[in-house]
Amino acid sequence: MAVSAEVKLIKDSLESLYNLQLVDSKIDQIQIMKGELPIEVGDLEDEIAGLETRKNKLNESIDDINREISNHEANIKESTTLVERYNKQLDEVKNNREHDALSKEIELQNLETKLSEKKIGETKEKLEKKDETLKTTEERFEVRKIDLDGKKVELEKILEKTNKEEKKLRSLSTKAEKNIEERLLKSYKRIRERFRNGLAVVTIERDACGGCYNRIPPQVKIEIGLYKNIVACEHCGRVLIDDKLAAKVKGK
Repeated sequence: MAVSAEVKLIKDSLESLYNLQLVDSKIDQIQIMKGELPIEVGDLEDEIAGLETRKNKLNESIDDINREISNHEANIKESTTLVERYNKQLDEVKNNREHDALSKEIELQNLETKLSEKKIGETKEKLEKKDETLKTTEERFEVRKIDLDGKKVELEKILEKTNKEEKKLRSLSTKAEKNIEERLLKSYKRIRERFRNGLAVVTIERDACGGCYNRIPPQVKIEIGLYKNIVACEHCGRVLIDDKLAAKVKGK
């Protein structure tokens, strides 16, 4: 009786594990159907946010440059006004000392004008480069927005088809997990994470492991059918079950 109880426990555990595997594999298929779209949408959203920030910084920089140009233009205007005033005063000077002082002021203001004109030229070159960078950034921003809109529409169509089914399957997966011993469940999840196809529980196909396709020795096949232990493939570590048990679970 003790052996029968042990066998039943192992058999029930394997049934629960394989049932969970079937449900999780269906969820995996939905994720494959979605493909890389969720990741692509997230990446595009991040890139667009980055481009938006760059646009804002470029616009702020352009505003600063335009203010700098305005300041230099104001300096030129002020210097021009002073030169005109000093030239009028030259006609009214009474001695050489006043003449020389005004002449130096005129020369100084002319130098200020030339310096401001030079700075305006340099600043306008910077402005052209910033405008060009801004234009390139805006063009990239618009292209990425179009890409994002297209990917979102594509993803929404897939989600419309799969959301209801996925929600149902995840509920079934959670329910199935409750029937499995915690230690065994952790092992199952750990094995699933190791393989891209997410297969942790497999049947024997043509005397080979249904996961890695390595040959299963006859004595191991016999051991699997006795349900005295949970048997793992010696090559890949996946849990092995026989066809009868698999058919029973699938038929439920």
